[in-house]
Amino acid sequence: MKLDVLAVSPHPDDVELHCGGLMIRFADLGYATGIVDMSLGEMGTRGTVDGRKGEAAAAAEVLGLSERLNLELPDARVGTSPTHRDALIDAIRRFRPDLLLVPHEVARHPDHGETARLAWDAAFLAGLEKLETDHPAFRPRKAVFYLTHHRYQEPRPSFIVDITSTFDRKIEAVKAHRSQFHDPDSAEPETFISRPEFLEEVEAQSRYYGQLIGARYGEPFVVREYISIDDPLAHFVGGGGREGGNR
Repeated sequence: MKLDVLAVSPHPDDVELHCGGLMIRFADLGYATGIVDMSLGEMGTRGTVDGRKGEAAAAAEVLGLSERLNLELPDARVGTSPTHRDALIDAIRRFRPDLLLVPHEVARHPDHGETARLAWDAAFLAGLEKLETDHPAFRPRKAVFYLTHHRYQEPRPSFIVDITSTFDRKIEAVKAHRSQFHDPDSAEPETFISRPEFLEEVEAQSRYYGQLIGARYGEPFVVREYISIDDPLAHFVGGGGREGGNR
């Protein structure tokens, strides 16, 4: 299926946490959206592979996804090898997205940084006719980075998306991955993201980025290229151009 937007997720739950609000906005606007998960998260401290598959499917419903594919690459071993690269290239060619969302390379988990480099390369290489995979060559028009860890001196966002209207559903999608987050009845070991205060921190981060743009909640994104604006007045103030006459 041809998608408008494809998000690359190192593990099931990363897209939900870090750009889930935008993904829901895209779906609300009628765009066809999808996620490619790099791994099943089998090395995670909590949950099981089968359980996490079910959680990912439940989250996909909340996000309004048209497609969700797991490449089943080895968790904690995702890298820029030709095998891993070609698997992602073929997924990009299969779904033919105009926009590719990828994790930023500044990240706490090594798989996030490796996925960032892998996806950036794959987005370009997917357009090479002589690089053969199961699907014909195709190159996304744009790759945009979403931020996955907020305790580093990470790059300043290139832009921030207002997710006020979708924040509650974003959290619902996150909580669909119930094995990974706080459950007072769980006997599994506590992790960084299963701490009771973790989802409060997610909300605080969203509030922080939201207030930077005068909104309640926001999600930050980074692009490497300069951003071209055709009509600054329409972009910053809203509305289209006027034909003649005094303003």
